[in-house]
Amino acid sequence: MSAADSHSPAAPRLPGRLPDLWAHPRQRAWVEVDEAAITANARALRAALTPATELMAVVKADGYGHGALPVARAALAGGASCFGVATLQEGLELRQAGIEAPVLVLGNLTQPEELRTCLHWQLMPTLSGMREALLCQNIAAGSGRAMAVHLKLDTGMARLGADWQQGPRLVEAIAGLDAVQLAGTYSHLAAADAPEGDEGLTRLQQQRYEQVLRSLADRGLDPGTRHLANSAGTLRSPALHFDLVRVGLALYGHRPGPHLGGALPLRPAMRVRARVSLIREVPAGVGVSYGHRFITRRPSRLAVVGIGYADGVPRLLSDRLEVLFGGRRLRQVGAITMDQLVLDATDVPELDVGGVVTLLGEEGDVAIGPEAWSETCGTIPWEILCGFKHRLPRLAKDGAEG
Repeated sequence: MSAADSHSPAAPRLPGRLPDLWAHPRQRAWVEVDEAAITANARALRAALTPATELMAVVKADGYGHGALPVARAALAGGASCFGVATLQEGLELRQAGIEAPVLVLGNLTQPEELRTCLHWQLMPTLSGMREALLCQNIAAGSGRAMAVHLKLDTGMARLGADWQQGPRLVEAIAGLDAVQLAGTYSHLAAADAPEGDEGLTRLQQQRYEQVLRSLADRGLDPGTRHLANSAGTLRSPALHFDLVRVGLALYGHRPGPHLGGALPLRPAMRVRARVSLIREVPAGVGVSYGHRFITRRPSRLAVVGIGYADGVPRLLSDRLEVLFGGRRLRQVGAITMDQLVLDATDVPELDVGGVVTLLGEEGDVAIGPEAWSETCGTIPWEILCGFKHRLPRLAKDGAEG
């Protein structure tokens, strides 16, 4: 050992296992998922459909932030018969967890290795044209089984899908491929959540889609499963249901618009909670957090909470966020930071270090929904739900305070 080595600090001895406090999933902040609510929502949605219409549970983006696997299992228990995902990896996650129900990959897969993986794991890719159809034919030919696919038609979204007017030609061409099975033909609604009386685009898309279906029937061509409706379309009109509806937001207990599905008993399934890590007693005139955008106007009791924008709490909510404690609302003050935020707990003396506050979800008879956050931030509830990062553990709701 050299002289320099003899003065080097010894490497720290790491513990054999983490202390229980460190390993506790409710130690800092977490997301609670009410799987019973997911099942109840699926059951309510299923009951609103005819027996001939299937319910697809859309579990992309990790189940809209709720956790794809628990959502998938809960949705199956409520009557969902198949799943929609956005990416190949999301589909593989379901298969590798033992989910055997049909899975449609809603995003475009363009590489042969991706489509080969779909065939192996029996995932259905979305086709937007003949290029992908011919790739599927080449990959599946000689494998001993056909590759099931869905053809997407663009009826007014200008995103994925072939031009709707090319639909009959494409279905006919795909029918001529002996290793490809057309399991479905679908489109996606661009404005089904529009206010009542503003239904022109949805009506136009429905007319275009139905025109394709009539043309296929006239030619004796089978479109497979016909589907058009997302959550908004499902709640807007049974005329949009066809053979299957693809439900995302409503499955998680939220309506795409206040005018949609009012009679349906949907239950929010997510609750975001965090602990108080420090209480500060400060006089009037003290600036709080970065930039001192909030200055106390009275002697104040401030509660520091271990959650921030790196966890998915938008910084745009700074000084406008409220949280729940004991059924009461507390105001957040100062700038929301990466890992922490501050509450004004002056009028809630019972809130102390270790206390648990609810940022999103229900507490007793009071609730804060993602719509409240999205309206403040100028965005949509979908983005709020999908924004909670994976350093927040997803835990089954059990009513515990930690």
